[in-house]
Amino acid sequence: MKIAKNNSTANIFISVVMVALPTMLEQILSVLMQYVDTAMVGHLGANATAAVSTSTTITWLIGSIPVAFGVGAMTQIAQAIGAKESHKISKVAKLSLMFAIGVGAVVEAICLCCAPFVAGWMGASEIIAPAATRYFFWISIPIIFKSINIVLASAIRATKDTKTPMYIGVGINLLNVILDYIFIYIFKLGVDGAAYATCISAVVGGLLTLIAFCRHKEFKFEGNLFDIDRDSIFKMWKLALPVLLINIASTSGYVVFAGLVSHMGTIIFAAHSIAVGAEELFYIGGYGFKSAANTMVGISYGEQNYQKYRAVCRSSIIATIGIMTISGILLYVFAGYLMGFFTNDKEVIMLGTTVLRIVAFNEPFFGLYIISEGIYYGLGRTKYPFIIECGGMWLFRILSTFIGIHFFGMGLIYVWCCMIADNVLKAIFLTVPVKTLWSKANNCN
Repeated sequence: MKIAKNNSTANIFISVVMVALPTMLEQILSVLMQYVDTAMVGHLGANATAAVSTSTTITWLIGSIPVAFGVGAMTQIAQAIGAKESHKISKVAKLSLMFAIGVGAVVEAICLCCAPFVAGWMGASEIIAPAATRYFFWISIPIIFKSINIVLASAIRATKDTKTPMYIGVGINLLNVILDYIFIYIFKLGVDGAAYATCISAVVGGLLTLIAFCRHKEFKFEGNLFDIDRDSIFKMWKLALPVLLINIASTSGYVVFAGLVSHMGTIIFAAHSIAVGAEELFYIGGYGFKSAANTMVGISYGEQNYQKYRAVCRSSIIATIGIMTISGILLYVFAGYLMGFFTNDKEVIMLGTTVLRIVAFNEPFFGLYIISEGIYYGLGRTKYPFIIECGGMWLFRILSTFIGIHFFGMGLIYVWCCMIADNVLKAIFLTVPVKTLWSKANNCN
């Protein structure tokens, strides 16, 4: 009777919300700080906004690489906690630290080498190219610290400790805004000042996360740091590689997507970039529950508790659709105010408001897509989401956008409709098989 009570949907729902809430708050506050950051740059003019926005999708691609290994760490640690395998937790913790440093170092080296060419690749005009190049160079310097922050924060969240990453995240974003104000307005450094602020705050965030990780009670490092068995390394790659390919397919798709839009003119590209950033706050709730679902599904799988797994899935989906529906309503109502917060350009505001109100109806579907992905990750089933992401992004969104722009002269509204249709299709194809995932995960793992 006690087990049934603990596994009831009501209790699981509360647990899911309690695990998700700090991550949601962290990401919401992070986005709000980014809003202030974007607004500071935006009020310098459309050229400054375009210079910073040129590398936005490239930055997403860079950040998505350590995220994949964060998923691998989170899933393995959560499953080990559920199975009460303390020795495995120690091994995965050490492995997470090694991958965080190694991946960060490799990606940073690549980005610094590519920095002089990024503005040209993204179709930036000659007016904004120098500032865009300098901005990308400076935000590439602390990539190793960003990698440490992302991977190790995911490992910490796998223990259901979502408060520690929240405190660190809020702190470094607040630091970023303060430094932005100092460098942009007091020292009059413009776009360069925004880059310096991002660089410094990323270094501080990585160091704080590393300290919190090493001091965490769940991560008792046993033996030599490099004493890790091949099975743990293989499992990390098995989990992380499909997620890495998902993120690369997705974010490289965003890069191509943004590149298609950038050739439509500075005003259209500025409206698109600001609207993309403005929408981010309104789907953060879905990502908070995605992280919680990943953790709690992983623990349920480690315990081999099917009833708990079903309750976690049901609770996560209900909560996510609810929060994303509310987000969609708020986005529709406040779309114009959001665009006005970021820029004074009336054309940019008008066009951005229109596409934001259209995408507001997409939020519940996007939430369903996000939470379903988290369920797959918790079970270690990462290959199928890769197939769906590649098909949706490249065969539907990018191809239809390219055809519409180059052959039919369609505008930004059409481009965003392609994006919405892609999200709806991915939500359907990922959600339908959720009922059969448990048995498939047991057969494969």
